[in-house]
Amino acid sequence: MTTATTTTGTQVPDLYPTRGTAEVLTPRQDPVVWGAPDAAGPITPADLGSFERDGFLAIDQLIGEDEVAVYRDELNRLVTDPEIRADERSIVEPKSKEIRSVFEVHRISEVFARLVRDERVVGRARQILGSDVYVHQSRINVKPGFGASGFYWHSDFETWHAEDGLPRMRTVSVSIALTENFDTNGGLMIMPGSHKTFLGCAGATPKDNYKKSLQMQDAGTPSDEALTALASEHGIKLFTGKAGSATWFDCNCMHGSGDNITPFPRSNVFIVFNSVENAAVEPFAAPVRRPEFIGARDFTPVK
Repeated sequence: MTTATTTTGTQVPDLYPTRGTAEVLTPRQDPVVWGAPDAAGPITPADLGSFERDGFLAIDQLIGEDEVAVYRDELNRLVTDPEIRADERSIVEPKSKEIRSVFEVHRISEVFARLVRDERVVGRARQILGSDVYVHQSRINVKPGFGASGFYWHSDFETWHAEDGLPRMRTVSVSIALTENFDTNGGLMIMPGSHKTFLGCAGATPKDNYKKSLQMQDAGTPSDEALTALASEHGIKLFTGKAGSATWFDCNCMHGSGDNITPFPRSNVFIVFNSVENAAVEPFAAPVRRPEFIGARDFTPVK
């Protein structure tokens, strides 16, 4: 078994091998819900059970219309700011050259920092992960109409394990819609139950892979055969909902989204919470760490 190294030199076993010569299926070694099923918090025991079973939890309205307007205005301010565009934390579409994502928004913007600290948000993360949490990654995603490209099928944990050094599956994401998600404008798709099996991908990780992968995923991409088998077993759930709706999903869910060729934009804020008890070590399958604006090395709990 391979290992990775902590900052103090301790060796950490690799429970989820990936980026080798062939794809490898590994049963999940970790809980899905780390907190007690009846622990106090905004998620009901029934919804926690649903999250454990399916790997996701959809909420019709996490934030109200007035709040959506504030966050959408802030998103528009950020993506039209020339200084933000020039920042390495901004990722642009290869074809249109429009901003696709802006990372580390909770550090760039106090407006989004307040959202991260909101108990409706961080409280749910603590409840699922059973501990204090820190922000492993945050970003705004912009999918304007008429051709914005999608995100190919992947498990976030595969990348965060291989390239950021997250040892265990103790990480949860929330995608909060800032525009309406129709069934036609490139919405999030998840294979329910796929979080129970880890798909280790084939192929080595190139140096500075993040520069390419944030525009077009390559390393860490499952084969067509593996995706067909997973989809045949689990099916595919497409998420729709009004602005202010949210989807919480486990770090190992197989998910993706299609291109947006409609006139209707799709924008969201995406926050990744990791347990403070699951702090990143050295990468398990990459020559170097990704930059800290993509995979945080500040493990300070959100308060």
